Amino acid sequence: MKGFEAGMSSPPLGRKSHEGSANASDSDSEDEPTLPLNQFYPYIRCALCCGFLIDATTITECLHTFCKSCIVKHFFYSNKCPTCSIVVHQTQPLYNIRPDRQLQDIVYKMVPFLEELEREQMCNFYKERGLDVPKPVIVSPPCPAVIKRQKKDVPQSVFTVPPELDVSLLLEFVGAEEGICNYKPLERRYVRVSGEATVRHVELFIRRKMELSPSCQVDVVCGDHLLDHYQSLKEVQNFVGEDALQDGLLVLHFGLVLPSQS
Repeated sequence: MKGFEAGMSSPPLGRKSHEGSANASDSDSEDEPTLPLNQFYPYIRCALCCGFLIDATTITECLHTFCKSCIVKHFFYSNKCPTCSIVVHQTQPLYNIRPDRQLQDIVYKMVPFLEELEREQMCNFYKERGLDVPKPVIVSPPCPAVIKRQKKDVPQSVFTVPPELDVSLLLEFVGAEEGICNYKPLERRYVRVSGEATVRHVELFIRRKMELSPSCQVDVVCGDHLLDHYQSLKEVQNFVGEDALQDGLLVLHFGLVLPSQS
């Protein structure tokens, strides 16, 4: 449910001075600075709907944040970040978004009545359709012993990656043969893909990103080995071994050549 836009008045933030105080010590003390709410708009508003963030959701690739409903709708027709245009994920951009509950709590604290209004709109939405209103989830704080055990047992990872994306690639462009021009640079050199993907899939990715013409041939090399299109990335990684890896990344060099004239 959304509908509470950022066009409301902007009350100052900060500690107010005590009214009617006549003590010299009070007049000498400096109050904390106050700032209008609109100075924080770039951090607490959604760039898609221009309203205050609701269910704040962050893209892990670039850390831009939007309302959850806004970014999910956006990914129906695009796989790029609305702010910086980075490709979030080639086929499944929803893999790379995560809820930002801390930021959402900040928004609710900074904007009076926003949480209550959002809850009221949600209740009306369900009631108008004859549905049961979902109850808010109340999370009880865990005991100190549980917290200590969690810190010890759980790996300190901010985001989880789907298990099927088990190969990390570093694509290094080595150049183009004379006569090949009008291609775009490869902006995204680091890619996480399935080990079942083939060298042909990598070539198609490069072609799309660099907007290559069909007459241009892409040669992909790993170590000293020119790769065949049918080889899977897992096979390449196992065949070449440690020489293919750099800081855990499978390094593939590629160049653009003209097809041989037979």
